[in-house]
Amino acid sequence: MTSRRHDAVVIGTGGAIGSSLADSLEESGDYNRVFRLSRHSSDDHFIDISDEQSIADCAQFVADKNASPNLILCATGILHQQDKQPEKSLRELDSEWLARVYQVNAIGPAMVAKHFIPLMSRKDRAIFAALGARVGSISDNHLGGWYGYRASKAALHMFIRNIAIEWARKNPEALAIAIHPGTVDSSLSEPFQRSVPNNKLFTPAYSAEKMLRVINRLGPEQSGKVFAWDGQEIIP
Repeated sequence: MTSRRHDAVVIGTGGAIGSSLADSLEESGDYNRVFRLSRHSSDDHFIDISDEQSIADCAQFVADKNASPNLILCATGILHQQDKQPEKSLRELDSEWLARVYQVNAIGPAMVAKHFIPLMSRKDRAIFAALGARVGSISDNHLGGWYGYRASKAALHMFIRNIAIEWARKNPEALAIAIHPGTVDSSLSEPFQRSVPNNKLFTPAYSAEKMLRVINRLGPEQSGKVFAWDGQEIIP
């Protein structure tokens, strides 16, 4: 008898990384269905990562499809927008922009976990992963700057740690991690690519493949940690 194939949910498939993650999961054939959730109308359902009700509605949409997700990937994030760049000094801090960055990079993924983890198994292997960042490591911060992005990713890493501790009490086979995709050729990194060596600027497909390999080989003992695309653990 073959084991039941589960479903996967990718949030943020309107972006380069999220779309490539969903493509890789579909191509693997390991999942019965791959749900694509984003702000784009071409995907399975609209989601606004900054709106908890929108997240809750998407979780209900997946539940209504009688889905059995054992993989939730939150591939959302914000570093800049047209009129805002990462802060280089204290004088550039703006409270509204900081709140926006925290909302997308930390609070949003936490709300995804709140509403989607209850849909997952309480006894089988189940994975929740969100896009972390090496620059969110406090111990690895030797340059300063990028206040909002660094701090929001550090907050995300703490959310992941808390989620892992609580989830393990309900499902010892659960895994909650943050994963750093590397510097990917996407709209998020575009303004900063000049300083990136050619061999360190990844295509979205390459980064997605590498991250999924890391995720697939991790076990519950690694839950609550942060990893890079190459499997290296990032110390908070």
